[in-house]
Amino acid sequence: MAEELGGEHEVCDVGNREDVERVAALIIERHPRLDLLVNNAGIPARSGFMAIEVSRLEEVLRVNYLGGVWCLRAFLPALEAAGRSDVVNIVSVAGTVAFGPAGPYSASKHAQLAFSRATTGELGAKGIHVHTVNPGFVETEGFPQATKLRSALLRRLVVGPDHVAKHVLKVVDRDRRETFVPRWYRAAAVAQALAPGLVARLSARSGYRG
Repeated sequence: MAEELGGEHEVCDVGNREDVERVAALIIERHPRLDLLVNNAGIPARSGFMAIEVSRLEEVLRVNYLGGVWCLRAFLPALEAAGRSDVVNIVSVAGTVAFGPAGPYSASKHAQLAFSRATTGELGAKGIHVHTVNPGFVETEGFPQATKLRSALLRRLVVGPDHVAKHVLKVVDRDRRETFVPRWYRAAAVAQALAPGLVARLSARSGYRG
């Protein structure tokens, strides 16, 4: 992809803090001012809290939550140097809903959501604009939603990565702080707040494993 776009790339395990710091140092050496950081890395858990392997649980938390923390901290000097910069955290609707069958994944996204919301206020005075994007079901190589979802209704809700990418461009351009994509997924967050018992029962029946 870097070749196709005429860009650069570095291989990095964002769940490994030392690896993130190593790669950030290489990039900042070439680009001391960065206008945009997108924290998009994520992996599924495909299990609930009682069944998941401990090593997988730790990996999910490191990649989905701590990866964004490590990246923001490592690239902060270059983001500050830009004067005005943007950080986009690709979180998830799962970060707003306590989804029983996908508990570990949902928990990692809850943590990422709190991190994103907190840094929105913490970094604003530095000229760094933090944007939280909460996608619903997105079909990617790591998340083959169309085949994993048992419900035909849920499969109809799946969108492609291009849909999310276009949304991210609009979010940065319009300086939106927290959004859902597609926007009607916000209803899930409202339902969680108003009727958590109902959400728990529906999630248990869905068969989805995040």
